[in-house]
Amino acid sequence: MKFKSKLFAALLSAGMTTAAATAATETTTGNSRAEKEIATRLHELYPSTRISDVHATAIGGIYEVVMGKNIGYTNSEGRYFMFGHIFDMTTQQDVTQQRIDALNVVNFAQLPLEDAIKTVRGKGQRVLAVFSDPDCPYCRKLEHELPRLDNVTIYTFLMPLDGLHPESSKKAKAIWCSTNQSQALDNYMMNDEMPDMTKTCDNPIERNVQLGQKLNINGTPTLISGDGRVLPGMAPADQLEKFIAREQK
Repeated sequence: MKFKSKLFAALLSAGMTTAAATAATETTTGNSRAEKEIATRLHELYPSTRISDVHATAIGGIYEVVMGKNIGYTNSEGRYFMFGHIFDMTTQQDVTQQRIDALNVVNFAQLPLEDAIKTVRGKGQRVLAVFSDPDCPYCRKLEHELPRLDNVTIYTFLMPLDGLHPESSKKAKAIWCSTNQSQALDNYMMNDEMPDMTKTCDNPIERNVQLGQKLNINGTPTLISGDGRVLPGMAPADQLEKFIAREQK
């Protein structure tokens, strides 16, 4: 049994990112007897793996297995696993990606916006959350694109990745403790003007790091739209505009 669990864990880590710590501990299934039986069997075979959902796919004998926010596919015995994407060639849709997107949706209304730096552009009627590391080069590139957006309120959660940028936490705290947080953020990210590193105050930086972990955000920048879609990585302004505009449809 230990061998099977270790083998499954190895396959999971090789095929996809580790599931978030918030993965469900109970498994939901469809109504069929087969789905319930395979869910029970998977728990018996791989007790150390958090399996939150098991459903039949459109492919006979193949079942979708949700592990946190990750997806794999297995047969009715739970013996064979496949990691990758299933495409519906009739509709030209990536079925797996649709499910991953749904699993990664964030409830924007539940984000602790008081822990973010608020920047209003134009009327600010649309919203966008950005998880950013002050010393992340792609975050800096993103900051040059954000001013090209209009009618949007941007909430920047400073989330330093100390493993990559050892001084980032200090800078994030200094930016937060600045009199004008938004200006201090722009000055550093766009013009390399250091914030006043002597200022200290209560700050949400550690909470932001924990929030990122809870939301399975593993890199910066990561953006979240008002309807909860997640866009990892830097994107040009025209792509950002399309990303934000989708929630209006």
